[in-house]
Amino acid sequence: MYVRHLQVTDFRSWEHADLELEPGPVVLVGSNGQGKTNLVEALGYAATLGSHRVATDAPLIRHGADRAIVRTAIVNDGRELTIELEITAGKANRARVNRAPVPRTRDVLGILRTVLFAPEDLALVRGDPGERRRFLDDLLVLRAPRYAGVRADYDRVLRQRNALLKSSGHARRAGSKGDIGTLDVWDGHLARHGAELLAARLDLVADMAAHVTAAYAGVAPESRPATIRYRSGVADSYPAEYGTTARADIEVLTDALLAAMTANRDQELDRGVSLVGPHRDELELTLDEFPAKGYASHGESWSFALALRLGSYELLRADGNEPVLVLDDVFAELDRRRRERLAEVSAAAEQVLVTAAVAEDVPRELVGARYLVADGEVRRE
Repeated sequence: MYVRHLQVTDFRSWEHADLELEPGPVVLVGSNGQGKTNLVEALGYAATLGSHRVATDAPLIRHGADRAIVRTAIVNDGRELTIELEITAGKANRARVNRAPVPRTRDVLGILRTVLFAPEDLALVRGDPGERRRFLDDLLVLRAPRYAGVRADYDRVLRQRNALLKSSGHARRAGSKGDIGTLDVWDGHLARHGAELLAARLDLVADMAAHVTAAYAGVAPESRPATIRYRSGVADSYPAEYGTTARADIEVLTDALLAAMTANRDQELDRGVSLVGPHRDELELTLDEFPAKGYASHGESWSFALALRLGSYELLRADGNEPVLVLDDVFAELDRRRRERLAEVSAAAEQVLVTAAVAEDVPRELVGARYLVADGEVRRE
């Protein structure tokens, strides 16, 4: 898979940019603030319908514009598809595939797959559990786009159940029973959608764990062994050998979630929030049995973040869906060994896009098509 064409209009700092791309290494060179990251961010948005830098779409629209447009042409196994995304603040976004409108924007998911490594990825190791849950869910959707719907359904039910818990808790404290019967119905919805999301995350972590461990050993061979494990209050009873041959059982997880909700009902009503479900889980990162967060050095944290991305890349390749690899301004942050390892993996990719402030930051292995980004223009060198 590779991107043949990228065009943006009123996206971030760009009034307009148009790039004809090709397989192999593609390097965007330019000083800080010239818009290199904005271009690869647009590419990532076409793949995930989200940004690796901001949580909402509004900042993606150029100041003074009503909407932003991202157009991409993707070639996969000799077949070309085009995606056009229209991003409008405060309104539903719209999408076209091969110029034909699609019913839902998320119908474009799966056409383009990217794995992006950026300085912000340090938060995967040092940030809150929500960063790691988002990492897993984004990878789930890249692997199987239908999980975008599962994720959306779970989030919707969670919001509604939390609102009911809050109102029922107030009523109970005022001496009324509240709408407890309706809460039982929402328990069932949350358990069903939560079990499907939880099962998918468990299977994902089981499938990628060895890739992450190997990637970490490759970029930091002098460091302690790295492992990942999914931590869930309702799934931790799974056997230690889980992930070798077994797959997560959605029915078992549904029952476990329902039982946990029943056991925690009083606490949930008191606090007005759901205390059980995948939104409370954690992707545990360890170095020789010590949690990476708090124990890892700066270099080890960078290595772990890189290993998570390289592990994702290798997992998607193993699935037969080789993604476009995007490396956003990261070589300047890495020491020689990590640069060499990242360059080694990247050079084998069908397409890799690299951004750098200076050309000297890019390893020799990734010398390919080069573009200069400066003064609101992108020029092929």
